[in-house]
Amino acid sequence: MGADHTRSAPPTPPRVRRILVVTVVPLFLASLVAALVLWPRDAPRPETADDTPRYHGTVTRVVSEPCPPSPEVPEGTPTTAAGPCGTVTVRVQSGPDAGQEVQTPIPAGPGAPRVGVGDDIILVSLIDPEDPSISTYNVAEHQRGKPLIWLGVLFAAAIVAFGRWRGVAALGGLAVTFAILLTFVLPGISSGQPPLVVAIVGASLIMFVVLYLTHGVSAQTSVAVLGTLGSLVLTGLLGLAATGATELTGFGSEDATTLSMFRADVDLHGLLLAGIIIGSLGVLDDVTVTQAAAVTELRHANPNFSRRELYRSATRVGRAHIASVVNTIVLAYAGASLPLLLLLTADSRALGQILTSEFLAQEIVRSVVATLGLVAAVPLTTALAAVVTTAGRREAVGGDKNGDHAPAARRPATDRAEALHALGTPPTRDPSPATHSGWPDPNRSTDTAW
Repeated sequence: MGADHTRSAPPTPPRVRRILVVTVVPLFLASLVAALVLWPRDAPRPETADDTPRYHGTVTRVVSEPCPPSPEVPEGTPTTAAGPCGTVTVRVQSGPDAGQEVQTPIPAGPGAPRVGVGDDIILVSLIDPEDPSISTYNVAEHQRGKPLIWLGVLFAAAIVAFGRWRGVAALGGLAVTFAILLTFVLPGISSGQPPLVVAIVGASLIMFVVLYLTHGVSAQTSVAVLGTLGSLVLTGLLGLAATGATELTGFGSEDATTLSMFRADVDLHGLLLAGIIIGSLGVLDDVTVTQAAAVTELRHANPNFSRRELYRSATRVGRAHIASVVNTIVLAYAGASLPLLLLLTADSRALGQILTSEFLAQEIVRSVVATLGLVAAVPLTTALAAVVTTAGRREAVGGDKNGDHAPAARRPATDRAEALHALGTPPTRDPSPATHSGWPDPNRSTDTAW
């Protein structure tokens, strides 16, 4: 989450550290207490059912043959493509027939796996209800365990190789995220707790643990934590208002409808809001950490910057970041809903009816609310970072309390050899305009002219 900013920042004044501790620690304790209160102690367990036996096997032979003629059907009746037809020979690797070869029909139909010689597949054993002593095998799907393990190893190796210890911390944060989601958020919603409250508390815990674990305990990280928490609360309020104004029920997808059959006590409207909160957290972390780091780096590079100049300069960085993140959010939702978007091309209704339908309005609300939360995170985090980075330091060098007209800190004396070398080197003139401090105009615009 966010970029790696490893340059050591100037030490934070003790008074500022105390203020941050007094602010952050109670918020963390409140999140922890709320999690303990909402912790799912009686989460419903899935009903036990007689699962179809599944065994591993390896394809040794595939024989294709012409498919028999299909019966005639009335014109206009939807039909599926015939075939492929034939048999698959599989060497069974587990189960009562381990080591033996069995024959199964070639998988056919929508979504059927395509098998070839040497493929590792999963077999299901089907028992004849009339004669339980007779059983047949069918190919269910491919074995995906090994490819997924290798992808996970490659993922972890790439992160550690590039991020080193910071990458190891990021992997630890990822493990904490999944642990909180699987042990608190999902069981809490399943047990009938308010999904929005559970999502905000769970997201807060993830934020506290992951940000401090990944970026270290510092004033910069604390600013990112406060900015993220404030933006999360604002996103929740905006989502609540937007879903109420658009009268969304949460039944806008087939998954939600199926869930209502198995978990009738789950609030699907609250589940929609919870999804917005959880989905916004990752991008919010990126934005707030970047803004806090940008202010810290600007302050480190030029101590003469006032709070207003820091805010303006870092906000320009935030504008560029938000411009790209907005497109990222829309594309992420579009990629996840690509089958839904393809269905829209086959819909004969008017465009206005399609856009205002439940399933599409739900995606629009997700994108808009998440974007508004991100936009609010930039000025909020930047303002906090500007106050924290300038607090207590201007007075140390004789400046005023507002930090608007403070002289720069005195540079250490240069030794004789370096001074002589500098005097003997012809000066080079920088064609770019500069202020009295040698820095470009802080009010300049980095936006490219059209």
